[in-house]
Amino acid sequence: MKFGKLSDITTVDFRLAETEASNADFLAPVASERLAVYVGCTGWGMPQWVARWYPKGTKSKDFLAAYAQQFNTIELNTTHYRIPDGATVDKWCTAVPADFRFCPKVPQRISHSKQLGLGGDQLPLFWESLARFASKLGASFMQLPPYFGFDRLAQLQHFLSIWPAEYPLSVEFRHESWFADEQRILDWSAMLREEGVGAVITDVAGRRDVLHDQITQPFSVVRFVGNGLVPSDFRRADAWVARMLEWQKIGLSDLYFFPHQPDNVHAPEMCAYLVEQLQARGLNTRGPQLIKASDEGQQISLF
Repeated sequence: MKFGKLSDITTVDFRLAETEASNADFLAPVASERLAVYVGCTGWGMPQWVARWYPKGTKSKDFLAAYAQQFNTIELNTTHYRIPDGATVDKWCTAVPADFRFCPKVPQRISHSKQLGLGGDQLPLFWESLARFASKLGASFMQLPPYFGFDRLAQLQHFLSIWPAEYPLSVEFRHESWFADEQRILDWSAMLREEGVGAVITDVAGRRDVLHDQITQPFSVVRFVGNGLVPSDFRRADAWVARMLEWQKIGLSDLYFFPHQPDNVHAPEMCAYLVEQLQARGLNTRGPQLIKASDEGQQISLF
């Protein structure tokens, strides 16, 4: 993830956004008793994880099954470039346990088109694909291009008004105009709440404006961009754990949290640290465990 990355992070203020007071009132009518946290990476095809996070000797055809034993969600970026056919989705869903959730990225032929895919064949095809995930579908997310500004708010609202409610969706804003002032943030958050859509929260060094605390649905999606497992990555993770505890108190039901690291080779280390901290505080989740040579073949089993 190159968006907002910096070569020098020594002067970055990594504090989280102030807590949004309206979140508690918004969630009150639908408050959940317990927050379910899903923590995962951005792909499973990582041969570097074999004998470290995947059992020794794991073949590429079994990578997803091995991944799903270690993680309970995935930021499914492959759908950004191609809509998978039904057989592919069925194969994916068969390879993962019941508690696993796929979070597909909206195809760029939709999110990056002038009409957001309206009037074309891509939206119906993508919705058909989402239906195949059934109970293993988490929150899809729509990454708007960096040139899609606040002046297109009405167009976005029209698009979201026809998005089927049965497919949870969250939107990631990138153009600076969405965060130009407090009133604009209130405007788009109110619109998302009205349309039943979530707001992606992005925590990245070079764009602190996109880090907000707007909860617009009972679920939320957080994309956390680390800097190579440096000390500030872990301090930031600790701050997120504290924020999740706040969200649990006000009734958030589901959180999809995706730690990114350079080349994603070390993303599992960040996931493992985060999950350890969450479990120590009683939050409902599961995450990766490093495979040790002494218990190879016993740590996890493929099904």
